Amino acid sequence: MTEPAPAYPKEIQDSLKRAVRLEWWTLFWLALIVAMMGFAAGGSQAFRTAWIEDILSLLAPALFLVSRTVEKFRPTKGFPYGFLRADSLAFFFAAAALTAIGLFLLYEGGKTLITGEHPSVGSIMMFGREVWLGWVMMTALALSVIPPVILGRKKRKIAKTLRDKVLFTDADTNAADWQTGVAGMLGILGIALGFWWADALMAVLISLSVLKDGLQGIRISTISLLDGAPRKLGSLDIDEDAQAVIDRLGARYDDVRVQIRETGRYFRVTIEPSGSAHLPVGMAKTLIDNDAWRLIEVAEAVRDEWPDPRDPAKPRG
Repeated sequence: MTEPAPAYPKEIQDSLKRAVRLEWWTLFWLALIVAMMGFAAGGSQAFRTAWIEDILSLLAPALFLVSRTVEKFRPTKGFPYGFLRADSLAFFFAAAALTAIGLFLLYEGGKTLITGEHPSVGSIMMFGREVWLGWVMMTALALSVIPPVILGRKKRKIAKTLRDKVLFTDADTNAADWQTGVAGMLGILGIALGFWWADALMAVLISLSVLKDGLQGIRISTISLLDGAPRKLGSLDIDEDAQAVIDRLGARYDDVRVQIRETGRYFRVTIEPSGSAHLPVGMAKTLIDNDAWRLIEVAEAVRDEWPDPRDPAKPRG
């Protein structure tokens, strides 16, 4: 594929436009939430951990928008397959950052539990009255979960239409944001009731949520980057469409090996004779004088008609 990827069907184009709009709205609301929670931040470790998680939540929508632009670039001599996998690479880096910070937050929460450090939440003056900062933080947490949950549910529907794993994971994280909010509020309430350990315990639970999101992102992006077979959204099972391609090509051509991988939202499929996994060195030497062992496959793309079932290794068109 030396030309730009084929145009998406109208339904997919419309869904992509909606996804882009929702990601911009996600960035807007998350930025407001981060600012609001930064203003309300006090001595609660659970609250600070929830705040950091919201800051990290900015990564996925930002990288989706960047990769959506990059994937439109035309193929070049240096990148003959184009940039359709930009989202997987960007998502991998975001997931790696989430994992690293999740581990750090888990360490901080665990250390507080072990050392028995008691948190303290002070008061602030609001409208001429002294108000316990815990009420302010719990209000901020309650408000912070509303936009992500709504946006996450909307994005999840679009992600299923687009079969976009990055968008689906982002939507799943947003939709589950209420759990972080509840955990943060329970931690602050625990401080008010004299259970000092409740705050650190909730911080540990929130950090585990961050760590889970990071590890899940690494798993999903690694499968794509390592040319794994397409997977279902949120699962390690083979995608239904990919399995259908494998089954039907296997039925059309006897004794062949079907290889399928994802390039962005597209599939690429190779059919090779099962008895000959690689290009013979003798043939490779006609193209490479030295180090012919490096050339293991030469593929011819099918464009006009399907190869003859009697000889699938020689496609026509």
